[in-house]
Amino acid sequence: MSDHIAYALVIYTGLQIFATIHAMNSSGGTGGSILPYLALVVLVGIVIPFCRKFEKRWTSLSENAAHDPALAGRFRRDRLTIWLLAIGVPLAMTGIVKIAMTS
Repeated sequence: MSDHIAYALVIYTGLQIFATIHAMNSSGGTGGSILPYLALVVLVGIVIPFCRKFEKRWTSLSENAAHDPALAGRFRRDRLTIWLLAIGVPLAMTGIVKIAMTS
């Protein structure tokens, strides 16, 4: 789970940087403003506690418990949730920024 969280955070941050900030700058935002970067720091800071919750659930298990077939569905669900949030939140933020900037 730790690997999935680490990679998801990298993807999340990259999408925030390249999608949302690009949308802000191309929608008439000022190129010299530090606000988009401050927003990025805040958004990454908000998502980290959620990732820690998922990781804590799995790192607290013993090796035998971690390989319990009964937990396989829960692991897949947590992994899917992490990846959907890592990809979906930045894309949703980009959509919100584009709508806000055109209004």
